[in-house]
Amino acid sequence: MMEIVPDEDLKNIYNSFDIIGDIAVIRLNEYSKKYGQLIAQAIMKMHHNVKVVLGQISPVHGEFRLRKLEHLVGENRTTTIHKESGCLFAVDLNKCYFSPRLFYERLRIAKLVGCGETILNMFAGVGCFSIVIAKKSDVEKVYSVDVNPDAVWFMRENVRLNSVHGRVIPIESDAKEIAKRLRQKVDRVLMPLPEKALDYLPYAVEALKPGCGWIHYYDFEHAYKCEDPLEKVKHKVREKLESLGAAFNFRFARIVRSTGPNWYQVVLDISVSK
Repeated sequence: MMEIVPDEDLKNIYNSFDIIGDIAVIRLNEYSKKYGQLIAQAIMKMHHNVKVVLGQISPVHGEFRLRKLEHLVGENRTTTIHKESGCLFAVDLNKCYFSPRLFYERLRIAKLVGCGETILNMFAGVGCFSIVIAKKSDVEKVYSVDVNPDAVWFMRENVRLNSVHGRVIPIESDAKEIAKRLRQKVDRVLMPLPEKALDYLPYAVEALKPGCGWIHYYDFEHAYKCEDPLEKVKHKVREKLESLGAAFNFRFARIVRSTGPNWYQVVLDISVSK
């Protein structure tokens, strides 16, 4: 491929891609789109388990966090079953958000969960965080909420595939409405949707039991070389929590991944006293 694609265009082609089940997804921009078929064929030659290659031709956008995909080579479908941490996740990439790049976070959070906890996952998608927690911990219940009906359909299927019925509770709803119903009833809240996490933080605090609870807060942050994205996120979260009158501590923070030039996905583990 490198011999066919001109050097001036090659440097603009994304050199990373995601493999979800047996589907590879490559991001195509104005430079690389014309070479999409060549890139896709090269991926299939390198990865014999890949049966489909799709091109992502738009950013993730909208309330359901979807991206526009086009078929490049292989079987013409967008459904697959992804294996991760001993779990199976059925997904339609054209209808649901899914990122294999959060596998470490899903396992990390599961290892923090204590015996008998009740958890609210405010933005559950097809249920990845919720199901990994149910399989890897002694959690009592995970209320697993998403507003996308297609994601909730696959979440229910994934509950069946992983035999976690009764422990993971799929719910199609706006997460803030469920947080109100679960007021002071949960030990831990997951907020894996950076676009909405700050606005929904008051509802997460409201759902926590009296005493001490946990919030796992995810956000996107822009930071130049002279700036610390972790400190920038802590600053805005600190302001929000102080405005709510909550007592809190940032127990852990890390950069999950880079999402673009000077853009980072960040996670904060926050202990909240009420």
